[in-house]
Amino acid sequence: MRGQGEYVGDIQLAGMQEVAFVRSPIAHGLIRDVHIPEEHVERVFTCRDMEGVAPIYARSALKGFKVSGQPALADRKVRHVGELIAMCVAPTRAEAEDIAESVSVDFEELPAVHDMLQAREADAPLVHEEWGDNLFLETFIDGDIDAVRERAAAVVTREFRTARQCMSPIEGRGAIAQWQPRMEQLLVYSSTQMSHIVRSGLSECLGLEEGQIRVVAPDVGGGFGYKGILLPEEVCLAWGARRLGFPLRWLEDRRENLTASANCREHHYVITAYGDADGKLLAIDAEATVDSGAYSAYPFSACLEAAQVGSILPGVYDFDAYRCRTYSAATNKPPILPYRGVARTGVCFAMELIIDALARELSLEPTKVRHANLVRPDQMPFDNITGKHFDSGDYPECLNRTIEAIDLEGVRKRQEQGEPDGRLIGIGFAMYCEQAAHGTSVYAGWGIPMVPGHEQCSARMTPDGGLELRIGAHSHGQGMETTMAQVANEILGLPIERVRLVHGDTSLTPYSTGTWGSRSMVMSGGAVARACHELADRLKRIGAALLQCDEASVRLENGEVIGPSGSIPITEVARTWYRKPQDLPPDVNPGGLDVTAGYKPERDSGTFSYATHAVTVAVDPQTGEVELLDYVIVEDGGVLVNPMIVDGQIIGGVAQGVGTALYEEMLFDAQGQPLASTLSDYILPGPTEVPPLRIFHMETPSPYTQFGVKGIGEGGAIAPPAAITNAINDALRPLGAELAVSPVTPRRIVEAIEAARAGQQRAAEARA
Repeated sequence: MRGQGEYVGDIQLAGMQEVAFVRSPIAHGLIRDVHIPEEHVERVFTCRDMEGVAPIYARSALKGFKVSGQPALADRKVRHVGELIAMCVAPTRAEAEDIAESVSVDFEELPAVHDMLQAREADAPLVHEEWGDNLFLETFIDGDIDAVRERAAAVVTREFRTARQCMSPIEGRGAIAQWQPRMEQLLVYSSTQMSHIVRSGLSECLGLEEGQIRVVAPDVGGGFGYKGILLPEEVCLAWGARRLGFPLRWLEDRRENLTASANCREHHYVITAYGDADGKLLAIDAEATVDSGAYSAYPFSACLEAAQVGSILPGVYDFDAYRCRTYSAATNKPPILPYRGVARTGVCFAMELIIDALARELSLEPTKVRHANLVRPDQMPFDNITGKHFDSGDYPECLNRTIEAIDLEGVRKRQEQGEPDGRLIGIGFAMYCEQAAHGTSVYAGWGIPMVPGHEQCSARMTPDGGLELRIGAHSHGQGMETTMAQVANEILGLPIERVRLVHGDTSLTPYSTGTWGSRSMVMSGGAVARACHELADRLKRIGAALLQCDEASVRLENGEVIGPSGSIPITEVARTWYRKPQDLPPDVNPGGLDVTAGYKPERDSGTFSYATHAVTVAVDPQTGEVELLDYVIVEDGGVLVNPMIVDGQIIGGVAQGVGTALYEEMLFDAQGQPLASTLSDYILPGPTEVPPLRIFHMETPSPYTQFGVKGIGEGGAIAPPAAITNAINDALRPLGAELAVSPVTPRRIVEAIEAARAGQQRAAEARA
């Protein structure tokens, strides 16, 4: 914000040139020929030039998973608008774009699969002909639904659909590649969340040893999962820099971001809920389809949403019968990526809307139906119907606090009185739990190439008594520089300003699968704690020798080694190790004040943070306009290391959730053409669209993690679409209208009201 950051766009290397890409203007077709003007043949490269470069493969050991090979530059066929066809190099981006404009491509256009339900049809065009269908993966969780049907007092079925979205960080993706002959090493600067994973992917594609590749993530202007994959652009730049002998840079522009890059969140559900007269869920029967796009992005993306839907759909609720079938459908669209709140936003939308629909069917207050089904605190830790292990929490108390804060009773009275301006008032709730910091036990079962193990931290005292922490996770807005220093301060007592965090550089940091899944505070924070504890033991041993007392008699407190008759600052201990080794005890640890330690939670099946969101809305039935009048969040993220950062994460997540609920939608026509190419077409929420939030904290420690912390980085984005849509449906209930699609736009609201009126008119005519 002060203009002092260094992003990929700020880096200048000697002799660096810029890259623009020729991208496919069609969604599906065969490439007959690529015509390059004679004057540009030395500046334009196609797949024919990249001999020996392997396609990008994102493999999984999940039974039935189909692998899609994604060439860095399209080889004979394109499968989505914006797919890379040729790389153009010039001294400036403008010149490179001019060259790209001069290149023409002859296509044989093929029918496009533009919809995930269309993709499942037997006669649908095939995205990957060798598969024989358009399914990356199909999963099925079977349960005895038939046994509960006769006992159900209410059965409700709904079809829900969520829109495809574009991740829109302030900084787009970008990369620089430079081949360093002296080191025989490829240096890649990338705006990435996963520097070590990018290095592994580049190694696989380029045939280089990982030690020959150094990936550096400088400042990153927002990630959200969008920057959590290996990019074909990175492969092209890396190959090109080595081939040409000078550095290359590509910076994504907003049009590329919207039309050519990965999307997310496009789900379709058909759900049936069975309940007794008191609102107790007897069973859930669901079918879910996720639009996965044309390829599975490295390391693994195509099934990350649908494969999770089956296991996380039950959410915070306890019931006895469950059946769910999921489909990961291939279409002629960009690949999906894990976007903040992976799968959970769509799952929460579907589950929380079906809860409200069941409540309306039974004429019960929706909060009473939730109370009837929540996992109770006395059940914790709790294994739910899909085997998810909830570590701790008090879900009923969370809901109760939210009901009180939003003043449910007062809103109901306001609804009875009516609004002078004719608007309709509604109140909506949504609850979720977020599995975060998943570990080896979860991801090993998926058979993907990025199974997380022990997260490591290297902690090193400097000669002047400062502390360097090196972690493999990357900070791109989460405030890790502050929170990791807080952990070190808690253990060593060093002032936070004396702690320096080093991250984002594969040559300087321990291996890590990176920053994703709300894992950094749990995993990297735990590693920092372990390393600092080991460092503390070494400091105490040296300090005891300098104080001429027994090691067992000293303690470390407030940055000092304190003995029975005196103390010594750990800064002085550090100076002794580095500069006065003659004063060290003879049995000193020769490893010195440089420690690398690893950490995994006692049980690494994940932490489960959770929250209740409640919102009061006003809906204009004439125009469909929605105003968010009040928004309350009660969340439990375990022990909070830094409540201010937690609030910042929640606020940012809710802003994204408001976009999902009311504004953001990437539409495609029947030819697979994206219908939004600028931020005038693709609407993002701004300060006037995001209401002031009232956030309240509960702190139920996780029994398995260091300090009892839980992951919380994604939670704010999960519940808003469900809570807001439930509130809108509550407002429209007197009119008989109900929305089941996000985003809930004014047009959709007006159409729902008109459809309800038409239905009522037909019913009246039938009775007459």
